[in-house]
Amino acid sequence: KPTHVIHLAAMVGGLFKNIRYNLDFWRRNVHINDNVLHSAYETGVQKVVSCLSTCIFPDKTTYPIDETMIHNGPPHSSNFGYSYAKRMIDIQNRGYFEQHGCRFTAVIPTNVFGPHDNFNIEDGHVLPGLIHKVYLAKQTGSALTVWGTGKPRRQFIYSLDLARLFLWVLREYDEVEPIILSVGEEDEVSIREAAEAIMEAMDFRGELVFDTTKADGQFKKTASNAKLRRYLPGFQFTPFQQAVKETCAWFSTNYANARK
Repeated sequence: KPTHVIHLAAMVGGLFKNIRYNLDFWRRNVHINDNVLHSAYETGVQKVVSCLSTCIFPDKTTYPIDETMIHNGPPHSSNFGYSYAKRMIDIQNRGYFEQHGCRFTAVIPTNVFGPHDNFNIEDGHVLPGLIHKVYLAKQTGSALTVWGTGKPRRQFIYSLDLARLFLWVLREYDEVEPIILSVGEEDEVSIREAAEAIMEAMDFRGELVFDTTKADGQFKKTASNAKLRRYLPGFQFTPFQQAVKETCAWFSTNYANARK
């Protein structure tokens, strides 16, 4: 008889997996979300915090995006299945609140990374995939090849920072409306800068090559953390370079058993 639920269950993957399996991403995630939320309602759970994603925002929009803009237009075509499935959590939360008074809400983290991530190069997200690539390039003495131009920009949040914020949301945040959990707009970095930070953290001295035949995905999805800052003006995020260093060290130490 749980009283509180953090709902992280999902079928997830990187850009190229999303492009190939949009239908699967839609169906599986809609089923997961409906099962979790309705089971929580039926068993009297006091609060559910579900996890959305910045990819749910409209493709054509103004920046920075904020919590009021989720449903203002279609998401990027590359991952519409996952994006629409995640958007529906917000619709369902509102329905449970209006019809049954349930305190179900959702958070929208930007790109998450950290120890225990999925470091699969084909299916993982960009940063853990790059960490794995740098590790292998260093082992073999080959160049580091990054898919795309390296120009798209992203806000990355360290998983340990996100965990602290999840607990705050669980205990203190009472709105049904979602809240973006992210570093500030000024902390956005390009894929090239992320790759260079990993190269530095792993002491990789080889060549950096960009495979521009591969898709870039969305150029940017800059999110505003103004709402979060109104609630927690003093929250300290782990600096990006430090978080990358800690993640790379974890991956190198745990290479044999890491998800990859």
